Amino acid sequence: MTVTRPAILIAGPTASGKSGLALAIARDYGGEVINADSMQVYDGLSILTARPCAADLAQVPHRLYGVLPPSETCSAARWRDLAAAEMEECWAAGRLPVVVGGTGLYLRTLKDGISPVPDIPEPIRDAARARFDALGNAAFHAELAARDSAMATRLLPSDSQRMIRAWEVIEATGTSLAQWQAEPPQGAIAARWFTLAILPHRQPLYAACDGRFRAMMALGALEEVRAFTARGLDPALPVMKALGLRELQALLRGEMEEEEAVAAAQQATRNYAKRQMTWFRHQLDASLTISEQLSESLLATIFLKIRHFLLTLA
Repeated sequence: MTVTRPAILIAGPTASGKSGLALAIARDYGGEVINADSMQVYDGLSILTARPCAADLAQVPHRLYGVLPPSETCSAARWRDLAAAEMEECWAAGRLPVVVGGTGLYLRTLKDGISPVPDIPEPIRDAARARFDALGNAAFHAELAARDSAMATRLLPSDSQRMIRAWEVIEATGTSLAQWQAEPPQGAIAARWFTLAILPHRQPLYAACDGRFRAMMALGALEEVRAFTARGLDPALPVMKALGLRELQALLRGEMEEEEAVAAAQQATRNYAKRQMTWFRHQLDASLTISEQLSESLLATIFLKIRHFLLTLA
C-alpha cells in the first residue's frame, strides 16, 4: 500500500541553521516543528541547548522541546514513540510534521525502526547506575566483560552510559544487547518522507559554532548552568553531556577562567559538529543535500522542491 502521509525531516550538525529552516517550512506549508535533538527534549537548559526562542515559538507550534525532566533518560525508542504520537496529531489536524534535529540515532529510529530491546524495569535501571557509581569505570567494565563479553569488547571503560545500558539489558533479559541489536529493526513510522540534509562547509560551520556559544553566554548561559547545577543531578544522566555544560560548571567551580571555559566549550562544539557531519554523510539517505550557507535564493529552491513533493503525493 502506498503511504501518502507526508513528513519533512531536516538533519544537520549543530549551528547549521536547520531550526530556522524548519520554522520557515512549517510557517509556509501549514506545518508544526517536532524536535529531534536529544538534549533539547529535556527541561532546564533552554539557552545552552539552543532551544527555539519565544519569538519562534509564537510563529508555529513546536513539539517535544523541554518536555522531560533532566532526571529522566530519553532513549531513541522512547523518543520515537513520543514523536510518532506528535506526528499522528499533526496529520489528524491536517498539518505537516516537520521533524528537525541533529541526533542521528533518533532520526534513523523514526524512519527505519530500532532493534526490539524490551523496556527495562526502573529498579534494574537504578541498580545498574548504582553499581556503576560504586565500582567506577574500570571495575564496572571488568564486571560487564564477565557478564557480556560481546558488548564489553565494543565499549571503552570511559563510555559510561553505554556500559550501563549493556549491563541493564543483560540483567533484565539474560540476552546480550549485541544480540538484540542484530535483530531486524521494528517500529518505523509509516510516512512519505522528504529528507533535507544541511551539510555546510567546515569553516563557516565552525565560525557559526563559535559565534553561537558567545551569544549563549550573552543570553545568560552561565546563570542557567548555575541554577541547573544546584539541582544536584546524577552526573551519569544523559543531559549532563549537553555541550558546554562541563566547561561552564568548571568555570563556576573556579577551575577555569571564563575565556578558557568558553574556548573549551567552543572546541567541544566544533568537535561534535564534525562527528555529526561524518554521520550524516554516511548514514542519512537525503532527498536534498544543502552544502552552502542558507540564503533567500536557496530557500526558494528548497520550497520549490517541497511544493513538488507535496503535489505528487498519491
